[in-house]
Amino acid sequence: MNRPARPLIAIPARFSASCSALRYGAEVNARALIEAVWRGGGEPATIHPQAPGGSADPGLVADRLSRFDGILLPGGGDLSPSRYGVDPVHGSVHDVDAEQDGFDLAVARQALHAGLPLLAICRGVQVVNVALGGTLAEHQAGWRREHRNLVHQVDIQAGSALHGITGSAVVTASCYHHQRVDRMGAGLTVTAKAADGTSEAFELLGRHAWFIGVQWHPEDTALPDPVQQALFNALVQAARQRW
Repeated sequence: MNRPARPLIAIPARFSASCSALRYGAEVNARALIEAVWRGGGEPATIHPQAPGGSADPGLVADRLSRFDGILLPGGGDLSPSRYGVDPVHGSVHDVDAEQDGFDLAVARQALHAGLPLLAICRGVQVVNVALGGTLAEHQAGWRREHRNLVHQVDIQAGSALHGITGSAVVTASCYHHQRVDRMGAGLTVTAKAADGTSEAFELLGRHAWFIGVQWHPEDTALPDPVQQALFNALVQAARQRW
């Protein structure tokens, strides 16, 4: 089969109650995210999150993802605490959608199972963690622990894949999260931390397929910052190597 010039990168849509360009609810992805994948040489493809009743058919998800070369799990609303066994729900939890959760978790599991190159951003890395049996801290707050609307430095572990991609031991990251990984899922290891100790990046031990998970939003600053753009370039490069 002839392959397109650009590797196909699947990006699950985010449900939106409204959108100024449309009259009704929408399925969207951030323009900065789409453009970062495009600049990296990929063909970004927003896909419909289909999980009736909050449960996605694994076989159908596998079939849908089989045509793609790589996956990007983007940021979004909070993952329901019920997905990682927490009850009651903290009052700060917001924008939970059962269908979104069910689909994103199924995509993460299938991508990991099939060895598809996977870049997970903010909520995306939290989804991967839960898919691997980990948990989240429902609300990260307190002195010097607020990571919402914050640009800060992140220290990257020497010798990690992330270090190789960015070419730097310290990067400037744009964060917008109030939750974080708590107990890590099977195989995950921390490869970057903020000054307050918050785990900011993750990789999978012993996994041959390409995976990077970052708690920050590289798309926010990818246009002016080649270090952040390098994450999207690396995803596309890994996807292209599957051809």
